[in-house]
Parts: sequence; C-alpha cells; structure tokens
Amino acid sequence: MATRISKTLLVASIGLLALLIVLNNLNDYNANFRYIQHVLSMDTVLEDSQLTWRAIHSLGIQKAAYGAIIGVESAIAALCLAGALRLLSVVNGDGVTFNRAKATAIYGLTLAFLFWFVGFMVVAGEWFTMWQSLEWNGQQPAFRFIGCVGFVLLYLNLSDDDLSE
Repeated sequence: MATRISKTLLVASIGLLALLIVLNNLNDYNANFRYIQHVLSMDTVLEDSQLTWRAIHSLGIQKAAYGAIIGVESAIAALCLAGALRLLSVVNGDGVTFNRAKATAIYGLTLAFLFWFVGFMVVAGEWFTMWQSLEWNGQQPAFRFIGCVGFVLLYLNLSDDDLSE
C-alpha cells in the first residue's frame, strides 16, 4: 500500500509542477515570453555563431511557439493529475487493476519527459544554441525536470511485484 500511495503522490507532484508552470506562464506572460523570444531569435548566442540562420524573428511564430509550450504544459498537468486521481481510485485494488490504471499517468510523464528533453535540450538547447547564452540558457532547469520526471516514470512502471511493501 505504501508503494502505491508513493507512486500516486509522485505522479501528482509532477502534475502540480506542470500546473504551476502553466499558471506562471499565464500570469507573468510577458516576462516568460521574453525568454522564448531570446531563445528563438538567438540574439544572445555567441557573436560569431554560424548557426544564427536558424533564428526565428517573426513575432507571430514566437507567440505561436509560446502558445504551444503552454498547451503542452497544460496537457502534462491534466494527464498527470488525472492519472494520479485514477491511481488513487484503485489504490486498494489488486495489483493487476492498479497496474492497468497507470496508463494516463504514463502518458503524462512521457509527454513531460519528451517536452523537456526534446523541447528544451534538443530544440532550444542545440537547434537554437541556447547553451551559448549566458542569460537565457534554460538547460539546467530542464535537466532537473527531466531527472525528476524520469525517476517518477521509472518508479511508476515497476510493478508492485518488483517492490517489497
């Protein structure tokens, strides 16, 4: 029982994190949008970078990208929180039922992992060379999110038979 409660709470924690990020992005839209603008416009990368041809200067595309980011973060929050509620609803059930109830949480955690890894490490970090920016480099926070989400995803996917209660 303790393992199931632990898994449920950890999934809910990731959902809460994503929900707070969404609320922050909406409540402080301009401050957080500036981050997206700097990354996409590549205006703070190394002066002699040969990769700035990748920069996106269109305000419309930048706003669309930010909207997509907020949308994905919202989906992560919804899936993880719904997944945690689903797990909570069967926490006293048999192992097969509990393991089957993991699907929504697994989708949410997988989306979160892909979002922070592909979105921030691959696309922002490497394609837009965010790593070259001293002020607008979000790779370390993204890596922390990837680590936390990855741990919860691995832990959740262990069957109850793999863990001693």
